[in-house]
Amino acid sequence: MHKELYLESLALLQQLIAIPSFSKEEAKTADLLAGFLESKGVKNQRRLNNVWAFNKHYDPALPTLLLNSHHDTVKPNTGYTRDPFAATIEDGKLYGLGSNDAGGCLVSLLATFLYFYERSDLRYNLVFAATAEEEISGRNGLELILPELGELEAAIVGEPTLMQLAVAEKGLLVLDCVAKGRSGHAAREEGLNAIYEALPDITWFQTYHFPEVSEHLGPVKMSVTMVQSGTQHNVVPDQCSFTVDVRLTDAYSMDEVLEVIRQNVKAEVTPRSMRLKPSAIPMVHPLVQAGIALDRTTYGSPTTSDQALLSIPSLKLGPGDSARSHMADEFIYLNEIEEGINLYIDILERVVK
Repeated sequence: MHKELYLESLALLQQLIAIPSFSKEEAKTADLLAGFLESKGVKNQRRLNNVWAFNKHYDPALPTLLLNSHHDTVKPNTGYTRDPFAATIEDGKLYGLGSNDAGGCLVSLLATFLYFYERSDLRYNLVFAATAEEEISGRNGLELILPELGELEAAIVGEPTLMQLAVAEKGLLVLDCVAKGRSGHAAREEGLNAIYEALPDITWFQTYHFPEVSEHLGPVKMSVTMVQSGTQHNVVPDQCSFTVDVRLTDAYSMDEVLEVIRQNVKAEVTPRSMRLKPSAIPMVHPLVQAGIALDRTTYGSPTTSDQALLSIPSLKLGPGDSARSHMADEFIYLNEIEEGINLYIDILERVVK
């Protein structure tokens, strides 16, 4: 349907794969993306390793829709049997690190942006942003450039969803908890064992259920994932530290969840970050309705993305399969890229015209 855009996107993705772009080391892929936009006559801007561009007929009186995906990757795991940077095509698959997460999404969104770039009849402005540090939730990625993008009304965040509509996404709250006791000799009835002080709190995290359940994301999930205490076998520990992984839903704000936790446990509770918030987009939003009209299904995503940094309605959508992300010998099907471009364009045709 958009064969030329697809072939250009495939070639660009192969070039991106060939360049290592680990989080915080994306300068060369940013160079490539900026150069590609310039070769298309698209004026673009850059801050650190983030590259963005607005449509040609940008009108400040119109609302703006963000098209965003990331060009950083994780490091290849030890299970790779292929060169992760070779970008080889075999049996209808493009292999390579970042092909699925999220190179296919990135080049498909870029192709979609170029398709609409020259149009002067749009009801929305479009801004395309290729951003850094998504894989580490870094502060020098999308978060850094959001003030430069102006007021945004909504966003499509490119992540592999098999081109189904992720209308909600879980947030992440990591808590460092400290239970206090008093040191003493283990052979005598001395001290106050901090491990025993921590046990009721750990049990609470295991058994408590938040009453509100999200339609798309289910319940808030809390897991104690690390425990550290003690210095040697014969000393009653005066401190027990434990870490809790909390996966939030759109049923509660991050502040609400933190308040409930602090009201129910004795330990000191310190959140590492309050940045990775849960998100949701109303089912009546034009982006969602356009996708549904194209026979796309809706679901809630358990994994976090740069969507967590946005305070506007956002839809996570892209070619590829989240189950392939970070796997050894990562790949994306060629037809997924072509389908991604076609569906992105079809959805936006129903929204921005």
